[in-house]
Amino acid sequence: MQSIKITRKLFLEDRQGRTFADVVDDPEQPFNEVLQFFNDAQRQRRMEEAEIHHDRPPLAGVVRELEAQPAIDQFLSEVHTHRSNRLRQAIGVVVRMIMQQRGWQKTGRKGSLGVRAPKSGVPTAHHNSGGLAFWFIRGERYELEGGMPYRKVRERCEEFDAAAAEEKPNTVRRKSKKGRRKMGAS
Repeated sequence: MQSIKITRKLFLEDRQGRTFADVVDDPEQPFNEVLQFFNDAQRQRRMEEAEIHHDRPPLAGVVRELEAQPAIDQFLSEVHTHRSNRLRQAIGVVVRMIMQQRGWQKTGRKGSLGVRAPKSGVPTAHHNSGGLAFWFIRGERYELEGGMPYRKVRERCEEFDAAAAEEKPNTVRRKSKKGRRKMGAS
């Protein structure tokens, strides 16, 4: 699939994107770098693979590379909580726009990307102490509009356990040579 190209104009025409005009219009925010980053076909492929193969939010497929972008990392590391939070939210809108144009829909659930570090009392940028991402806590989850190619582990487990409960195998317990109980056929 070809890459989806999100421009400033398209972003501001989006119903949710237009609510982030402050981010787009702020020359100190690295919004152009965000768009350039996400307009890459290979990154968009990895975002889809995060959902399909790793059961993680799309952002999980690219978040480390995103956070390694100097302008983005520098901006998020500065102590201006509201502005950095707005940039992170705008990134979520860019991800949604790309995923929807690639045939995905929101699930209404979020997936974990990191564990927020405890507040130290010293003014500092909000970051994580563990997990996959340093600056992002969670990301929206998506599913293909036509259905996912693989079932969730939880669904398979429930089906497996239900089938096993119906089978009721004919087994008896007997003691092994070491005195432990062992399953065997009767």
